[in-house]
Amino acid sequence: MDAQLLTYIFVGLSFALYIGIAIWSRAGSTSEFYVAGGHVHPIANGMATAADWMSAASFISMAGIIAFAGYDASVYLMGWTGGYVLLALLLAPYLRKFGQFTVPDFIGERYYSKAARVVAVICLIVVSFTYIAGQMRGVGVVFSRFLEMPIEWGVVTGMGVVFFYAVLGGMKGITYTQVAQYCVLIFAYLVPAIFISILMTGNPVPQLGLGSGVVGEGISVLEKLDGALVDLGFSAFTAGTKSTIDVFAITLALMVGTAGLPHVIVRFFTVPHVADARMSAGYALVFIAILYTTAPAVGAFARLNFIDSVHQQPYAEAPQWVKSWEGIGLIAWLDKNGDGVIQYAPGAPFEGRPEYAEGTGANGERLLTNAPTENANEISVDRDIMVLANPEIAGLPAWVIALVAAGGVAAALSTAAGLLLVISTAISHDLLKKTFRPQITEKTELMAARGAAAAAILVAGYLGINPPGFVAQVVALAFGLAAASLFPAILMGIFFKHINREGAVAGMLAGLVFTLAYIVYFKSPWFGAVNDAQHWLFGISPEGIGAIGMMLNFIAAIAVSRFTSPTPAGVRDMVDAIRIPEDA
Repeated sequence: MDAQLLTYIFVGLSFALYIGIAIWSRAGSTSEFYVAGGHVHPIANGMATAADWMSAASFISMAGIIAFAGYDASVYLMGWTGGYVLLALLLAPYLRKFGQFTVPDFIGERYYSKAARVVAVICLIVVSFTYIAGQMRGVGVVFSRFLEMPIEWGVVTGMGVVFFYAVLGGMKGITYTQVAQYCVLIFAYLVPAIFISILMTGNPVPQLGLGSGVVGEGISVLEKLDGALVDLGFSAFTAGTKSTIDVFAITLALMVGTAGLPHVIVRFFTVPHVADARMSAGYALVFIAILYTTAPAVGAFARLNFIDSVHQQPYAEAPQWVKSWEGIGLIAWLDKNGDGVIQYAPGAPFEGRPEYAEGTGANGERLLTNAPTENANEISVDRDIMVLANPEIAGLPAWVIALVAAGGVAAALSTAAGLLLVISTAISHDLLKKTFRPQITEKTELMAARGAAAAAILVAGYLGINPPGFVAQVVALAFGLAAASLFPAILMGIFFKHINREGAVAGMLAGLVFTLAYIVYFKSPWFGAVNDAQHWLFGISPEGIGAIGMMLNFIAAIAVSRFTSPTPAGVRDMVDAIRIPEDA
């Protein structure tokens, strides 16, 4: 069977599995819908947390960033894994002991304020919708290539699947679906990595293959890749080009953003005991590390294979995968010198993103309307395709290509479902039940949660069709927003009992407004701002500005708390009780 048919079979079987689990584990109460009844085993919760966490950014986009950014992309590896250490040590056991359903629940009770709860909901919604844009974009990329449909229809298809098992099953259905999705995505990620490592180095362990010698050449993979890139005019793969302050800021923002993500934190409300929350975080870190330690090898292998198979290759003889991805607009070639040969060099091959005209060129390529730039580069590659295209680039069997497609869909859908759930929970539980209509019944609240999830899916679909960047870039912005808004409020709520409601509200608003304004200014087309280091504040990129937003949050919260009424004695006693993370 060819890759196309196998992809339909693999993706179809995985969808059937997810939907079957959702039907089997459908939620019958708000407790099951919000926190799966609080009875999930730590190992299962660790797998579900890993799947919830390892989104399209991790599976699809991170290795693509590593492939093209090299050493500079290490900030994602350090930040996204280091955050789980903070989460396990500083937040998870204490929040589980608090025993509520959501992050706004904790903030509303801790800061004895409906206003604080509403501000927390606003922060959560901004963070979650920014994050989910990347996930739906990832779904569209996978479907558009492997199911041969436009990206827009790929997003719509993904919306339908997520709607079914997120709205029907709630957290209970999502949890057990995510356990299955973790198994699918990790198998799909490792199998091609092992294949390519064996083919390129003879070493079946990709993590070791990255530093091993290339078969028959006497030099290591990294040495060969560095040499190939330098010869083409690029910086060496192992050379860092980011400033130290930007590396520090991005790593910090990703790390504390991880610890402040509402869809990850809520997973620690699903286990029976406080000790289980800490164990879940430990298991999740192990399950995540399997993929994250493999990603650098996948990125390096992909870039090297890409150069070998594309540069100086006549377009008429280019591999089929080039033309397949070109057909959906995720690879573009512009024959600047008219020789019919693909030239790969530094710089953008045309102005902005590829814009296509009707018909084909003299070599059969899709015609572009963009004016050519002065540099020699003729090919544009979307960063988000590298993991998905890697098996094709390396010439692996059709079933491996299909498996990767199923893994990419699993990664994107698992996180999208978790994000949709926290959005719907924030609206139905925190805004409706706890703020505006406390008299509603549990049945009405459950209906509202499902209705909010359905509405959130529509917004998520729009953002997936019109994303502000490639997947990992969009997700990094969400982490910065979480770092600047929610993380300080949660941390101070646990460890600083003198922070009051006025301080918490001022801090969250200061961090969110500053960080969101900075991101919109540099990332949106509305302002026309030049997004480079010369124009950034202190040389910090939009992906790292959450670190500054976090500091503003702390400063505002502490300053306002000093000049307003003190925290009530009962709240201070509650904080003291939370900080004793023992089973009760």
